Amino acid sequence: MGEISGANGNHEVSLNIKDSDANHNPPPPSTATKQGSTSSFSFPFVQKLIAEVLGTYFLIFAGCAAVVVNSDKDSVVTLPGISIVWGLVVMVMVYSVGHISGAHFNPAVTIAFATCKRFPWKQVPAYVVAQVIGSTLASGTLRLIFNGKQDHFPGTLPAGSDLQSFVIEFIITFYLMFVISGVATDNRAIGELAGLAVGATVLLNVMFAGPISGASMNPARSLGPAIVSNTYRGIWIYLLAPTCGAISGAWVYNIIRFTDKPLREITKSGSFLKSKSSRNGS
Repeated sequence: MGEISGANGNHEVSLNIKDSDANHNPPPPSTATKQGSTSSFSFPFVQKLIAEVLGTYFLIFAGCAAVVVNSDKDSVVTLPGISIVWGLVVMVMVYSVGHISGAHFNPAVTIAFATCKRFPWKQVPAYVVAQVIGSTLASGTLRLIFNGKQDHFPGTLPAGSDLQSFVIEFIITFYLMFVISGVATDNRAIGELAGLAVGATVLLNVMFAGPISGASMNPARSLGPAIVSNTYRGIWIYLLAPTCGAISGAWVYNIIRFTDKPLREITKSGSFLKSKSSRNGS
């Protein structure tokens, strides 16, 4: 869900600064290759896209499977169970591939990071396509496994009015992106807990918003099942509301992020950086 992306964005800035001295200290060929732009379809960038496809696939497969099984087995999973599944799978995938692709798994998160200049716009279309492919493949897998009487639509549909679902989706995605921005892009936060914090936020949102809007928070999560089942009722809600909510959440956090402290003091105050330096020194 975009958790480690902020760190990647800052890292790219540092690479650009290093490249300004290339005329004085030209890097060896191997280093120059590693410092090349990741916006082109280089092998490292393809690895990121594969990680996004796989991460989104397992995210949607696990979460939507819980929804399908709950519908087929007389609500045996229950709403708290579905919420736990969504929260745990987000946490697990963040820790699994967050260091590779940034673990977005969500077009709204990718776009929100890009608007804040924490992710290159050139990579946004490829990331979004990879996320939608992963979601569609997961939904197709579930359709093949659970067919006939077991075939239940695992997507998101408004339980009430469209406006009600739109507002709920906006708020919960704002909440999610606000947390992501805090734990994953701010050096003063404890970076190792990013996956846990984001997964817990998803769990909470699904718990209270699931019965109302389906608690999508992710255009790919809603679009994949819609494509496989050819069910597009209210799909505009789940494309527009999460995107607007994520952008708003990221920008609001940026407003409160600003501080008069010098950069050196900010980085020294980060618990995550302290723990890293202590491990390196041991």
